[in-house]
Amino acid sequence: MATLSPDSELYRLMTQFPRRGQVRWIGLRPARDVDMTPVESVQAVAGKGLEGDRYMANNGSGKRGITLIQAEHLPTIAALSGHDAVPPALLRRNVVVSGIPLIAFKGRRFRIGDVLLEGTDSCDPCSRMEAALGPGGYNAMRGHGGLCARILEGGTLHVGDEVVAVPD
Repeated sequence: MATLSPDSELYRLMTQFPRRGQVRWIGLRPARDVDMTPVESVQAVAGKGLEGDRYMANNGSGKRGITLIQAEHLPTIAALSGHDAVPPALLRRNVVVSGIPLIAFKGRRFRIGDVLLEGTDSCDPCSRMEAALGPGGYNAMRGHGGLCARILEGGTLHVGDEVVAVPD
């Protein structure tokens, strides 16, 4: 975004959203190879991650302090992998968001409640999706894996919090 002029049409298009998003689900994975634990709220720690999540327990990973996926993509992943539905915990992302396109936050700052985040990269699927979703699960998630983000300002995330873009 830094290379686009704030006066350009493309800048305007890339920074305009039809509505705010909302957190629908939050999950933590306290250790590798264990199931996700759904929670109603969690403490986000700047530069580290989410309290109780394995990435924070491993001293954080900076770019991947939190992972997010769009609720609207869950039915698509289910259809592409041959399932009626896919529960969020199966996909190993921390936060499910609806109503706003997460990919638009790649390289941009946004807020969930009082927590300031910066989208760092697409959250591509890993080989574990084959076991979780069955043969072809990896490919079913390609393009639908969500977003990785770093936590710039901590606070508490809650199910129901609004997700909003932060102006540059």
